Amino acid sequence: MKILVTGTAGFIGYHLAKRLLQEGHEVTGIDSINDYYDVKLKYDRLADSGINQADIQSNKPVASNTNKNYRFIKMKLEDRDFMMSLFREEKFDRVCNLAAQAGVRYSLTNPYAYIDSNITGFIHLLEACRHNAIKHLVYASSSSVYGINEKIPFSEKDNVDHPISLYAATKKSNELMAHTYSHLFGLPVTGLRFFTVYGPWGRPDMALFIFTKSILEGKPVQVFNHGDMERDFTYVDDIVEGIYRTLTQPPPQGNELWDGRDPDPSSSIAPYKIYNIGNSHPVKLMDFIHAIEHQLGKKATIEFRPMQPGDVGKTWADVSGLQDDLGYRPRISVEQGIREFVGWYREYFGK
Repeated sequence: MKILVTGTAGFIGYHLAKRLLQEGHEVTGIDSINDYYDVKLKYDRLADSGINQADIQSNKPVASNTNKNYRFIKMKLEDRDFMMSLFREEKFDRVCNLAAQAGVRYSLTNPYAYIDSNITGFIHLLEACRHNAIKHLVYASSSSVYGINEKIPFSEKDNVDHPISLYAATKKSNELMAHTYSHLFGLPVTGLRFFTVYGPWGRPDMALFIFTKSILEGKPVQVFNHGDMERDFTYVDDIVEGIYRTLTQPPPQGNELWDGRDPDPSSSIAPYKIYNIGNSHPVKLMDFIHAIEHQLGKKATIEFRPMQPGDVGKTWADVSGLQDDLGYRPRISVEQGIREFVGWYREYFGK
């Protein structure tokens, strides 16, 4: 298939593009390469896929020098005119939207970045899909939409009307916007709620990266909520497996049993579906840190801090929907995943 993947200079997008190319698909990747974190890491991800940084210009396709089926375009989702012309010219079969302004904490101080990318950019993508007969739009949502829900494990059938960060609110907005387009225009859409993704080539603002860096540099590791936190840490290969299955298998057709008097938030009479993607085995934060210490052969200096605004105490994904419908099974343990990350980190940074 001919597939557009947004965010391919990013963590998950980089890994997904590699998987799609390995399976023989034709991939066009786009990314704005913003400076939310060090752009060198983004350019290095692209270089690993055969995209030469010196060849990159805004709104100009660059062909991979290692895979004839891959090309990259530096562009913003907010560029509506170029987005529409790209879709008209390329006639993509399917689209996977992984581009977004990420990060809960950053949204507390830079809210407009989230509206520009996650709301304005997403409506441009929906319009382009609507007018160009896209067979399936798969897009990244987030476990953060569960907000202050305390019923665990988190299920797609639960109400998610109480987000506690603007980032989470924009992801919930994406789900609502996608349903509207699915209902009005018959656009098949699937939203994937990611749970704490980690692994090689990960983002520097995420826990595993921060903890590893701090321990190796002998700096204190800040642990929030005094360590009383659990996360459904999910290795990036397991995330990519779920995305790949969703993107390449038949799209949702609409739930004939859906009842407006007792509405199921995870489906609709429209061709619309929501899935969790997680490991479904929450890990205590302190156990996670101890596993990092074991792989590094070095103890952490812990600095306990109170809970941060926008954060939650525990996440736990009910992945039965994805298991039942698409045969998804997370396979990588936290111990193995941390070992893979630490190996990459040491090699990449020479430490």
